[in-house]
Amino acid sequence: MKRSVFFISDGTGITAETLGHSLLAQFESISFDETTLPYIDTVAKAETVVAEINRTADADGIRPVIIDTIVDKDIRDVIGKANGYMLDVFDTFVGRLQEELCTQAINAVGKSHSIDNNPHYNDRIEAVNFALDNDDGARTRYYDKADIILVGVSRSGKTPTSLYMALQFGVHVANYPLTEDDFDDLRLPASLREHKAKLFGLTIDPERLSAIRNERRANSTYSSLSQCQKEVRAAEAIFNREGVPFIRTTHASIEELSTRIMAAVGIKRRTLQP
Repeated sequence: MKRSVFFISDGTGITAETLGHSLLAQFESISFDETTLPYIDTVAKAETVVAEINRTADADGIRPVIIDTIVDKDIRDVIGKANGYMLDVFDTFVGRLQEELCTQAINAVGKSHSIDNNPHYNDRIEAVNFALDNDDGARTRYYDKADIILVGVSRSGKTPTSLYMALQFGVHVANYPLTEDDFDDLRLPASLREHKAKLFGLTIDPERLSAIRNERRANSTYSSLSQCQKEVRAAEAIFNREGVPFIRTTHASIEELSTRIMAAVGIKRRTLQP
């Protein structure tokens, strides 16, 4: 079964997408065709959106799901006339919070991502810069400043996980790729040994690793299944021998990986709220 979904926002659409993905993930039997429409901040734009939703409803033969984070009530009312099933964040949650808190919401666009109200914003930017500067073992002399050092074979998910943790939680993450040179004695490289307490391993099913590597370097030794099997076995042997905790990335999202890693090493999430 397939359903069309529209994420609509008067800002970037990140909040609508994040909330929507969390909800839709509960329905694995349904395939979702997703469309994100950001910066819908005028009635005219809303009317254009309604026309697009209605065309999709006619083509699909079933109304699309609409998940929106529109602040302006007039714009929400226009979108509400579309032939879709609308889940509105403000109608659903903000109104009820107003009643509970006995306070009127300010209804300001973009407030959830406002720099002024996010005291950890600069921390996150600094963490992202740290992740970029310490990506793929390019530098190891700053590992003493890292909160976590992700270790794993090439293309096991180290870089995207590092950047997500930095951007979302302000965590200083370095990552180090294990290569053939590191597998000779099945021990941690010298540059990692003094930081052993910060290490966390990422591993992956060899079949999945081979598929990922083939997208980058098709029909090469690097992407062959036998090479992937060899590297994964060696990496896991090092993790087990050295007592480095590790997690499989094969079927896990970056969000799940990040949360599980931080929970395992006891790092508290640094949220957007003041």
